[in-house]
Amino acid sequence: MPKTYSDLISDVRKSIREISLNDLKRRLDDKVPTVLLDVREKEEYRAGYIPGAISIPRAFLEMQVEQKLPDKSAPIVAYCAGGTRSALAAQTLKELGYTNVESANPGFVRWKDLNYPVEQPPNLTDAQRDRYSRHLLLPEVGEAGQAKLLAAKVLLLGAGGLGSPAALYLAAAGVGTLGLVDADVVDNSNLQRQILHATSRVGKPKVDSAETAIRDLNPDVKVVKFQERVDSSNVDRIFDQFDIIVDGCDNFPTRYLVNDASVFKKKPVVHGSIFRFEGQVTTFMPGVGPCYRCLYPEPPPPHLAPSCQEAGVLGILPGIIGVIQATEAVKLILGQGSPLIGRLLTYDSLKMKFGELKLRRDKNCPACGESPTITSYIDYEGFCLIG
Repeated sequence: MPKTYSDLISDVRKSIREISLNDLKRRLDDKVPTVLLDVREKEEYRAGYIPGAISIPRAFLEMQVEQKLPDKSAPIVAYCAGGTRSALAAQTLKELGYTNVESANPGFVRWKDLNYPVEQPPNLTDAQRDRYSRHLLLPEVGEAGQAKLLAAKVLLLGAGGLGSPAALYLAAAGVGTLGLVDADVVDNSNLQRQILHATSRVGKPKVDSAETAIRDLNPDVKVVKFQERVDSSNVDRIFDQFDIIVDGCDNFPTRYLVNDASVFKKKPVVHGSIFRFEGQVTTFMPGVGPCYRCLYPEPPPPHLAPSCQEAGVLGILPGIIGVIQATEAVKLILGQGSPLIGRLLTYDSLKMKFGELKLRRDKNCPACGESPTITSYIDYEGFCLIG
């Protein structure tokens, strides 16, 4: 005689381990390592979930679980609304080779009735869920990570070669506030590499041109414009509004100023630079890794460091370096991966080769060392002329 649904569920419950909500609450309170797996539908999850739970709807379990839960020996507790779907999920996980799985019985409805802790997911709009849908599929991002991106404030120093790709990809990723610092206007000679701008906007301030491009790409993004050059008189006012600095400056005085301000304010700087066919990227994290002065205690003589205007630059090169800078900024916002702290990534476009150099923090560094001598802003133009 064929099994009924009741027979099937009864057999499943006999073949898995179940945990009561009281025991689950006690385990979580005692901080016993536990992976909570919410197998309800997304709409149910958005109405509230047990803190720390990973959402994989039952219909997508076989497809997504090995990506989101790669450790098959981890202690997993699955739960649903009442305890039935989670029992089926636990059985499926056993069949997939997971060795330490339990099902919470009853489920979330009773958990909520008991006034046990419940969290609400970030309140993304339907349009945002659609726009960032590929992010939401990534366990390292998800709705919580996307909410972090939307709340983040990133300052881009320069809306030129490096700032262009960085700004576009940060905007596309949904970074909620982008600051743009640039005193220049769009020139025809910029368009070979500065993809934020267009022929129709030649002669307009770069910050205005950039704002047009960013808002057309993603209206979620708030653009804060600074049509000025960063110097000692305005750096505090500008930097204080942002969490992360993406440095696309093309001159040494500004780089040293940016470094000192970031050390004083403990703000991370994603540094990028380009020259002809080569580029480099690193991330300076005050108090954690070296700073710019550890890498370059003194600026090179001007004749050894010509600008792109003097030496030229391959138009595609800033796209590669700027996108890497944007990637670093997103990683910092999400708290994911290994940023380029203490590492200098180099790129040679002619050889199509990446390299990496280890950077060490200098205990005698005048800015971030054990006994810093630079504790306020200095004459950076004079310092670089001496160098």
